[in-house]
Amino acid sequence: MNRAAPPTSPAYSLYPELDAAALGSFAAALESGDPSGLPPARAAEVEAVRAAAVFSRGKVTGAGGVLLDAALWRHTGSRPRPVVVMPAPWTNLGWVAYAVRASAFAARGYDVLAYTPRGFGASAGQADMAGPLDVADGSRALDHLLERTAGPVTKAGFLGASYGSGIGLLVAAHDTRVDAVVAFSTWGDLGEALVENSTRHVAAVQALLTAAARARLSPTTERALEDVLAHRDTEGVLRWAAERSPFSHVKELNRRRVPVFFSHAWHETLFPANQTLKLFDELSGPKRIVLSAGDHAGPGTGGLLGLPDRVWTDAHRWFDHHLLGLENAEDAGQVAAEVMWSGTVEHRPTWDALTREVLRLHLTGGRELAELPEAGWSARVLCGVDTPAAVAHEVVRSGYAEMAGRPRLYPAGDIDREVAAVWACAPAGETLRLRGVPRLRVTYRAANPGSSFVAHLLDLAPDGSARLITHAPYSDLGSAPDSLISADIDLQATAYDVPRGHRVLLVVAGRDAFYADANLPRATLALTSPEATPSYLELPLG
Repeated sequence: MNRAAPPTSPAYSLYPELDAAALGSFAAALESGDPSGLPPARAAEVEAVRAAAVFSRGKVTGAGGVLLDAALWRHTGSRPRPVVVMPAPWTNLGWVAYAVRASAFAARGYDVLAYTPRGFGASAGQADMAGPLDVADGSRALDHLLERTAGPVTKAGFLGASYGSGIGLLVAAHDTRVDAVVAFSTWGDLGEALVENSTRHVAAVQALLTAAARARLSPTTERALEDVLAHRDTEGVLRWAAERSPFSHVKELNRRRVPVFFSHAWHETLFPANQTLKLFDELSGPKRIVLSAGDHAGPGTGGLLGLPDRVWTDAHRWFDHHLLGLENAEDAGQVAAEVMWSGTVEHRPTWDALTREVLRLHLTGGRELAELPEAGWSARVLCGVDTPAAVAHEVVRSGYAEMAGRPRLYPAGDIDREVAAVWACAPAGETLRLRGVPRLRVTYRAANPGSSFVAHLLDLAPDGSARLITHAPYSDLGSAPDSLISADIDLQATAYDVPRGHRVLLVVAGRDAFYADANLPRATLALTSPEATPSYLELPLG
């Protein structure tokens, strides 16, 4: 089935800050050689890259003869040089999204090919969400580039943002010619990004479908995404997703120790950080991850437009080191973690080094988070009712305010204690430096088969306002009615400083519109803490 966006409505984009008009003007100036209509800095970039390399537009013949819209930056002369292939994001803007950044690579001596994946923009075929044909297209794009490089090719890299990053990682797993990867806002385990703790990410999936309204999706891809929305054939969706997950192919990446650089956002709503960190943890070759405030594709969007950008600076240094062979950097470690909304970036040698100790706080009947366990209490949650606690007010777009240092404020006092269970710790005597993955264990009883909840961890200020630290959903779809259910869940990773005098607030609600709701309307969940398996929250401290 092909969908079409309403002709009177602007196309929905997963990259709302990406200035398509400015990028299109830059690409047109590259082709015409006339940058007079561009701002001075962009005009200078066009002149510099055209002095160093030949720019051309054309088509790459992908798998099955499908023609892919592409652009090529090629140097003349027989000097050996590395090459970079850049599959475009999930947008009909296609390769033009990379016009400025690909030019920057070309000016540094790389031959570059940027292309629009099948099914999007001016490329033919049907998009298959990084399926086998998309992976084969990536290898064909590399063939195309190698055939047109004048001198010997030393090494090859793949760089992608969002959709293009997933394609790049999968091509690297299957094509031994790929020597390094840069992946912005990528997925590691697509199945976990779609269905987390048995809970369907319905808002994220709807955003993917809406953003592809003018694209041509393959029937299998469209069916899989719509099956998530309709709660059909979850096992089939997960099998479909596994084939498209770099995590499923990590042995191939590790066999050649492919160097991989990641840029990701803490509050990512499309591909939450934990499933990408799972891939990062399993990689045995050179690796680095930069985690920043914001949401999908936010960190790095300014760099796509040519603005100064620390994650793009890191990405350039990564390829300069692993493809050009430059000894260009101090050993800053595998992890760079921006503390949310402070602008401070902390470097650690490994992901595990982010967490130094774990503070366990128990859920009590007095709705306190306390050091000692307390058994026998019950906290009732009425299902089917929204609360002020929410993952995000809008997929992707919420993160841009966070990047500007303006995170959403939640009125904690407006959270109805009948529809959510709320616990708070004592005011912090000193700053609580949360670093890593918080964990929650809670036992509850559901009167009906099928139940779900979302746990939100908030920073509660003395004035009653709260900010979201992290969260996680949980669903149980198979337990018998009225049975005790034990939920052990990892909340999404975080780097967050809870100031002195603030409280950590745990809110467990039966509904968050971001996720599918497995509860019956007006059903209740009864949370408790058995003596043998007490309910608690674990906070990772740095």
